Parts: sequence; C-alpha cells; structure tokens
Amino acid sequence: MKKIVFIALCALVLSCKREKKESTPITTSLPTITKITHATGFSIEKAAEGFTVIAVSSPWPGSEKTFKYALVDKEKMASLTLNSEAYDAIVAVPIERLVVTSTTHIPSLEALGVADRLVGFPNTDLISSEYTRKRILDASVKELGNNESINTEITISLNPEVVIGFGMNNRNKAYETIAHSNIPVVLNGDWTEESPLGKAEWIKFFAPFFQLETKADSIFSAIESSYQKTKALVAQVETKPTVLTGGLYKDVWHVAGGKSWMAQFLEDAKADYLYKDDTGTGGISLSLEAVLAKSQQADYWLNPSMITSYSEMEKANAHYTQFKAFKNKTIFSNTLAKGSTGGLLYYEMAPMKPDLVLKDLIHIFHPELLPDYEPFFFKPLE
Repeated sequence: MKKIVFIALCALVLSCKREKKESTPITTSLPTITKITHATGFSIEKAAEGFTVIAVSSPWPGSEKTFKYALVDKEKMASLTLNSEAYDAIVAVPIERLVVTSTTHIPSLEALGVADRLVGFPNTDLISSEYTRKRILDASVKELGNNESINTEITISLNPEVVIGFGMNNRNKAYETIAHSNIPVVLNGDWTEESPLGKAEWIKFFAPFFQLETKADSIFSAIESSYQKTKALVAQVETKPTVLTGGLYKDVWHVAGGKSWMAQFLEDAKADYLYKDDTGTGGISLSLEAVLAKSQQADYWLNPSMITSYSEMEKANAHYTQFKAFKNKTIFSNTLAKGSTGGLLYYEMAPMKPDLVLKDLIHIFHPELLPDYEPFFFKPLE
C-alpha cells in the first residue's frame, strides 16, 4: 500500500486563445449529462455545442475546489473560443499521446483499447500489466522518475497531449511546470472513492479523452452486472465471520476505516468487520493494545502490513501470535500477488475488477459457496 505515493496539483490554467475574427464563442447551454451511478468524485456534461466538460470534485479527500476541464474535438478547436479562466485545462481530443501517474489508470486504458497511446509513467516498475510492460521494455513508455518529483524535462520532451495526475493537496511544482509548458494537466481522483463500483466507474472519466464514451458505458455495465451477481451469492448467508485488517508499522496499527473501500467489500461479502462502526473513509491509527482488546478473537485477518508468512509475522512481533487468526492460520493478504517487477496486482487491477475482489473474499469467508474458485488477489499467508 505504501508503494503508491500521492502527488498534488498546483493551480493550472491552460490558455487557448484565437483571434476573434476567426472564432465563434462557445456557450454551455442545454448540456447533456453523462449518467454516473456510483462514483461521487466526478461528473461529465456534453454541451449543446459539442464539447465536453469534466468536473472533478474530489481529487483528494477534503478538497474544497472542483476542477473543471474542457475537452474539445480537435477539428473544432481552431474555430471556437473558450474562456480559459473558466477551466483548469483545455484539452484537444481525441488524445494520441498521454502520460498517467497511477497504476490504477493503466487498466482503464487497456480496457478501452488505448494503452498504446501511453508514452510515459513515473516509477514504471510498479506496473504489472504484461502488455504495458512490453511497451516499457521496448522504450515506448518512458520512465519519469518518482511520483513525488516527476521528471518534468523528460515529460515535456515526450510532448504528451495531456498528463493525468493525482494528488493529496494542491501543491505540486512539477505539475505547474508542465502546465506552463502548454501541456494540460488533469487530475484523477479515483483513489478517493469509497465504494468498489465507484472506483470502477472512473473508466468513464478516461473515455471522453478518446471519444469512447459508449464503449466505457458498456464496459462498466458488464463490471456492475458481474459484481451484483457475485454479491447475490451471499444474499441468504446468515453467519458472518468477524474480520480484522491491517498490521503494525512503527508501533502504530493501521486498520481500514468503517466507510472505506475495504469495509464495503467486507460488508458485501457478508463479513462482520470489527471496525464497521468507524466513520473514517481511509485508515484508522490504533495501538497494539487497543487492537488486541477488540480483535484478538477475530475469525479472519486481512493484510497484516507487507508480511507474507507466519514465520515472518512471529519475527516481526511476538504479540501477533496471540491472535486467533494466527493460531488458526486464517490470515490472508493482497500483497502476495505481484507482477514481474514487484508491482502489487491488487493496487493496479482491483479497482477495475471489483467482482474478482468480492469473489476472493466470499471464497475465504464462505468457501462452500465457491468451492472450486482460485483466489486472484487475496492469498493465504505462507
């Protein structure tokens, strides 16, 4: 979980100025709103004049600003005038070259069939996708350093038509430098979504950049249907095993918040998450003593930090052996499934495959319902 480092956006404005005698002003009358059913962090409107406005209201938790981006067909760009002050970036579409900054962006590009347009990525070792790894090896996708300090010189030299970024706040000098070089920077907030289907629906965010909205709708509908069918498997389940999450890091135990993405998965898998009453959407920081008092008898334990085996757990902290799940060998982790260069499959692929995550958890908690299923993300500790 620590491998993904969040980076932030400083104020972005990309101007697109045309002489008045060659221009026709754009208005935003009579917009058509793209239906977003689960995601809460973005919206899409298609103006009557044909351009698209994407509004990202949750680029990071607690953001007080909604970022607005205008996407204009390349063939219409020269004949239209947009008020650059009304948008944080103006992007000519469809995109042929782009940079993304999170592994969660890769599956959306691949599902849409446009992964061949990716030209740069920070810390490429984190990418596990076989297709994109081949493109990295043949230098079609360039290494851009670290997310914290993306290499602006290389990024600008790649001449991308857009950089899709993400951040924890609005301070990032690298993004500002890129934007000042007339390369639009657009924030993606998929990681802030609290529901499994909410995260998956961000494929609709990417679609307008390639004018593939219909395809994205179809892909998401299939994901939604599969998730709901999987969830229905436990509709009649009455016995819910108790579950603990997380582990110690520098004497602090981090568990998933009661309103987090993980908590929603556990609820849908018919598990009794011991911290479900917490209102946090991220993680909760607790002491070992507090966790022992509340969760020592938990039936299952998920994701004990980055630990991969019981012997490693015992060496890391002898108190781990006091937990029922340790004694019963019912500890599972999503950090064991890795790509060829060590990237964690869960943090790259799970947002677009919530149905597989749910199947994994149902198989763990209610094995009689999926007896022959082979877990994809969650593996038992060694």
